[in-house]
Amino acid sequence: MFMHRKRLIASTAAVALAAALAACGGGGSSSSSNQTAKAGGTLQYYIYQPYDHTDPQRSYLGVLMTNFSRTVYRSLVAFPISTDPKQSFTPVPDLATDTGTSSDGAKVWKFTLKDGIKWQDGKPITCEDFKYGASRIFATDVITGGPTYFLSYLDIPTDTKTGLPAYDGPYKGDGQKYFDKAVTCDGNTITYHFKVPWPDFPLAIASLHMADPYRQDKDQGAKSNYMIFSNGPYMIKGSDMWDKNSGAVFVRNPNYDPKTDSTDIRKALPDEIDFSIGQTPETIYDRLIADSGQDQFAVTSSRVPPAYYTQVTGPVADRSDLVKSPYVDYLAPNFPNMPDLKVREALNVATNKQAWIDAGGGSKAYAPAYSVIASNLPGYQPNPAFQGPQQGDPAAAKKLLEQAGVKIPYPITFTYETSDTFDKQAAALKDSWDKAGFDVTLDGLGSTYFDIIEKPVKTTDVMWTDWGADWPSAITVTPQLFDSRIVTKSSTGSNYGSYKSDKFDALIDQARNSTNLDEQTKALQQSDLVLGKDVAYIPLEQQNFYWVYGSKVVDFMTTPASNGNPDLGPIAVAQ
Repeated sequence: MFMHRKRLIASTAAVALAAALAACGGGGSSSSSNQTAKAGGTLQYYIYQPYDHTDPQRSYLGVLMTNFSRTVYRSLVAFPISTDPKQSFTPVPDLATDTGTSSDGAKVWKFTLKDGIKWQDGKPITCEDFKYGASRIFATDVITGGPTYFLSYLDIPTDTKTGLPAYDGPYKGDGQKYFDKAVTCDGNTITYHFKVPWPDFPLAIASLHMADPYRQDKDQGAKSNYMIFSNGPYMIKGSDMWDKNSGAVFVRNPNYDPKTDSTDIRKALPDEIDFSIGQTPETIYDRLIADSGQDQFAVTSSRVPPAYYTQVTGPVADRSDLVKSPYVDYLAPNFPNMPDLKVREALNVATNKQAWIDAGGGSKAYAPAYSVIASNLPGYQPNPAFQGPQQGDPAAAKKLLEQAGVKIPYPITFTYETSDTFDKQAAALKDSWDKAGFDVTLDGLGSTYFDIIEKPVKTTDVMWTDWGADWPSAITVTPQLFDSRIVTKSSTGSNYGSYKSDKFDALIDQARNSTNLDEQTKALQQSDLVLGKDVAYIPLEQQNFYWVYGSKVVDFMTTPASNGNPDLGPIAVAQ
C-alpha cells in the first residue's frame, strides 16, 4: 500500500496495509488525560500532503484507508480495534451478517447484507451497490490509482488483444455478461466467483476499499475522484466533496444507525473531525509540542521530524507513541546490469545498514529488517541471507568481488529518491560500498522517481524503494515485487530490478493456488528463501512511526488495523 507515492500495488499498490502493523515501544492505547472517553467535541486532524484520491475504489494510501474505514466508508467486513495482532487481523462483520462463506476450494465467496444499512441520504445499501462498486475497478482508463486485484482474481476471461479482462467496466459495458456471471446478487446476498483460490479474501476486503459499495446514480466517473458519499457514522459538512488542498470537516451522519454497527470497529465519539491540509510537519509539531488552543485536541498523520526528537521529553513524551510500521525500505539490484551473483552477494555483505539508519534518524526512525516482509506480518521469518552484521563487512565483501573475477574498484550507480535525509543516507551507503571495493556514483532523482525506475532499460545498478503489505499476508509482498511475469517491454511494474527465477515463480503459483492460509504461508516463506539466495533485494530497515498528539486527546491508539497510524475508531477528545 502507498505511504505517499511509494508504490502502489497494496502500494500499490500498496503497498500499503495495508495493512499489517504491531505496536512497539510506546504503542497501544494511550492518553495524556485521565478522563474517560466520552462523545462530543471536535478532533483536529492535521495533514501535510494532499491525497490523490478519496474515491473508495481509487484509494490506496494507507493512512487514508485507515481514517475513512472508521468514519465514512464501511465494508462487508472490517478489522476490530485491538492492539493484539491476532485479534486485530481477524475480520469481524461490518455491513455483512458474518465474515463470509467460501466454497469450491475458496474460489467462491458469499456474503449476506445486514438489514437497515443506509447511505447518508437514507436510501438502503443494496447488493447491487456492492456489485457496482466492484465493477468500477474494471474501467482501467477512468478508475485509476487504486488496487486492481479484482482484475486478476475475478473469473472473467482475458482479452487476448489487450491482455486485460474482457469486461471493461460500467461506463463502456463491453463484456458485461462476464462480470454478471462473476459477481451475482440474490436478494441481499452477494457472491464472488474467482479464477483461483482466494482464502484470504476477507482480509483483503477489511484492508482495502476495492469491494466497498458504490451508488450508481452518484457515480460521475473521474469527476467522482474526491466525492465522499458516506455510509458510516460521519459525512462531509455541507458537501459531498473533499477539497484536495484544504480537506473537509466530518460531522455526524443522521442516517447512520449504530445498531447496524459495532463499537469494536468504530466508536465515533467526536461530534466533528476537522481534517486540515497543508501545514508542514515542522509547523505541525511546533504546534503540537506547544499544545495550546485547538492544538490540544489534535492528532496528525505526519511523523515527528528527526530534528524534533530531542523536544519529545517530559510531558510531551507522555503524549507520544512509537510504533513499528508495515513498511520496509530495501535495495533492488538491477539484474540486467548486475547479473553476477557474487557481485550482488558482495553488495549485500558490504551494506552498512546501521549507517543508513543513523543518517536517517536512528532507532526512533527505523528498526532493523531481515526480510522485505515486515516483521509484524503473519508468517514472517528472518531471511538467513540478511542476518550478517548491521555495519556490514567490507573485507568479506572485497573477497567476494575478487572471487567474481571483476576489476576492482567495481563501478556501480545507486539511484534513490533525493531529499536532504536520503542524500545523507545514500552518502553513508556509498562510504561503506567504496571501502569494500566498489566505485559508487550517486544518482538522486526527484518527483518522477518511480516513473523512471519502472522503465525496463536503465543505467542504474541498484535502486532504493519500499513496500508495505496490502493486507496481513506476504501474498501482497513478494509476488508483487519479484514475479517475473509482471515485467513487460514498457514497464517492470514493481519488479524494479527485472528479477527472474522459474523456481521463485513456481512457488508463487503454489501460494496463489493454495486453498488455505497455512499452505499459502509455507510456499511464501520458501519463496523468500529463494530471493535471499539470489540477492534479489537487500533489506535496509523497517520504518518506525513516531507520533505526538494534543494533551486533550483521549484514548489515542495505533493498531495493526490502522497501519501504525492514529486509529480513529476509539479516539475521543476531553470534554
